[in-house]
Amino acid sequence: MSISPKDILNQNNNLNKRIDIDKINLNNVSVDDLRYNGKNYDEYINLMSLLENVSACQVSDAFNGISRRSGVIQSIKPINNQKVFGSIFTAETTSDDWGTSALAIDEASEGDILFFKVDSEDKAIWGELASTCAKDNGIKAVVIYGSARDLDALLYIDFPVFASNFCPNAGSALGLGSLNETIEIEGFKINPGDFFIGDESGIVVIPQELFTKTMVAALEVKIKESNIINEIDDGKSLAEIVGLK
Repeated sequence: MSISPKDILNQNNNLNKRIDIDKINLNNVSVDDLRYNGKNYDEYINLMSLLENVSACQVSDAFNGISRRSGVIQSIKPINNQKVFGSIFTAETTSDDWGTSALAIDEASEGDILFFKVDSEDKAIWGELASTCAKDNGIKAVVIYGSARDLDALLYIDFPVFASNFCPNAGSALGLGSLNETIEIEGFKINPGDFFIGDESGIVVIPQELFTKTMVAALEVKIKESNIINEIDDGKSLAEIVGLK
């Protein structure tokens, strides 16, 4: 692959640059722009400027507006109340098998979010050691339809964890699960590469084919809510703003 002068210049671009909400341009943005690849500087910066300023609630509202679905899996909750977003790497295993967690950490790419489907909540498949290793490997977060443990550490580690339960016991390092295949949770199909956002309110999963439409809608939701807050600050009541009075 040839390298153009523009590619060389992009190496010096500031990846921490952010754009005001009312100036964000999401034209041509795709789920691939969650990662900077040396050629997508504008798309990456605009997308980060949006996602760092919207909540899981706002993304859910946006997704519901275009699909009549919330994208929410209600049983999975934040363990340590940290916000994260990114693309999903899936895994499926049993609660007896925390070894699949270790394999997933090695197989996932930097910037991925691990999403586990576990057959029960009887034993934990994730804890302090897995979080530490995943963080060192550049993985952004873990989501578990099952149990985590070591909350004494997870509550303070700089690594987002979401799970449907927690318990102190664990299984064995069997490594018998499947990696990066479609999983289904409570009737919700989740594919590798789908988009995830989670924060203190819960989690939202967006199919990658609806990512761009959802991001555009999320920007509209964010701007609309910002305008409502401005009207409230100017003295209007919420009932007045939404037309109830």
